[in-house]
Amino acid sequence: MTETDETVSLGFGQAVYDDEGNRLGTVRGFDEHGFYVTTDEGIGALSGEHLTTGEAGEAELMWRCWECGEMGDIEELPDACPSCGAAREEIYYWIED
Repeated sequence: MTETDETVSLGFGQAVYDDEGNRLGTVRGFDEHGFYVTTDEGIGALSGEHLTTGEAGEAELMWRCWECGEMGDIEELPDACPSCGAAREEIYYWIED
């Protein structure tokens, strides 16, 4: 991968590709080292159908703060963690059972 002067904005659920155009996955979270990508298909769309699995255990897609562990509803992704004030880049997707 080569560095360029071009700034690219990434967001949760956005597809990412390598330099050859191969899809790597979908952005799942961020931290001080960069971003996390998931290859699971259901995570990318973030539609209402993906908020729960509908199976035993009723897992829910939530957001979680990397700094303090605070969790919340994915439909209301905060600009900063309401508990500790960590930046949005410290918030990532979390599946809660």
